[in-house]
Amino acid sequence: EMRACASMQAHLKGCKREKKCRKERAHATSGGENGETPRRVCVSGGTGFIGKEVVKELLRDGCQVCVLTREAEKAKAALQGEEVRVAVPAQWKEAICSCDAVINLAGEPVASRWSEHIKAEIMQSRVNATRSIVDAINGCPDGKRPSTLVSASAVGYYGTSDTATFDESSPPGNDYLAQVCQAWEKEAQKVHPETRLAIVRIGVTLERDGGALGRMLPAFQMFAGGPVGSGKQWFSWIHREDLVRLLVEASRNENFEGVYNGTSPNPVRMEDTCQAIARNMGRSSWLPVPSVVLQAVLGEGAATVLEGQQVLPTRTLDAGFEFKYKTIFDAMAAILKKETAEKVK
Repeated sequence: EMRACASMQAHLKGCKREKKCRKERAHATSGGENGETPRRVCVSGGTGFIGKEVVKELLRDGCQVCVLTREAEKAKAALQGEEVRVAVPAQWKEAICSCDAVINLAGEPVASRWSEHIKAEIMQSRVNATRSIVDAINGCPDGKRPSTLVSASAVGYYGTSDTATFDESSPPGNDYLAQVCQAWEKEAQKVHPETRLAIVRIGVTLERDGGALGRMLPAFQMFAGGPVGSGKQWFSWIHREDLVRLLVEASRNENFEGVYNGTSPNPVRMEDTCQAIARNMGRSSWLPVPSVVLQAVLGEGAATVLEGQQVLPTRTLDAGFEFKYKTIFDAMAAILKKETAEKVK
């Protein structure tokens, strides 16, 4: 734990020394005071549940976007209609050295049945992608290096607990996902001190077309939705729209440096989440999903929904970020109202 903290402190000290250089580069690449030149941003994981919306937000913001991918055709198909450049690994360094910021979201989904092979993929996909990006940034010539790296992590960093409260200053846990997050962040912290580093530890991200909510909604649609496991486990969540805004803000705001929790300021118990879903769908929330069923389906991976942690976004709020969706009921009302409207169409 002390080594991890020391590593981040050393990086931040280096960043302070280079802050003047970064500001000058950011000023030059943003077209100066008039902002005439669009910001150039590379995004890894840009076709995923979160990444595809980050790409759209950047485009709405007037940025030029390059998606870093290992499968060009798949990425082009997923981003059809979006005006983005796609770069395969052999082109990553060239793309990164010509951009202003990198947003790193790459990683194998954790919500699956964990075999030893899948666990290795979960770890390696995050560590290797981050290492490749950091190596590319560090290998850029002086004056060509991106001014910012926003790198994803997860609230799994803290481990799980029914009683503890965690914020960005809390030490890491020691379970498998905590080990993944620590290794993931360690790679990001190797970035050149000229590049500002913001790490966002992401909570359970909510929207109807994927993630945890995408898997829960079918049960409620069949009148079979209810608390998962005991229902007493903590559920540290964030609406996808807020997370996308946070990631984009961290990429352009020089005040974002260090670690930030990408979670709502109001974590809830799982049973409260299910009640919010049921209330907005006009369904009941009385039939629990037994732990044994999830363990049969997901194996070790069931821990991602059967165990949780109460995480607060202390530094995120201190940085001035304003959440649009502050309560689970606000979030579910917006998500499920949108779903109903689309069905009517």
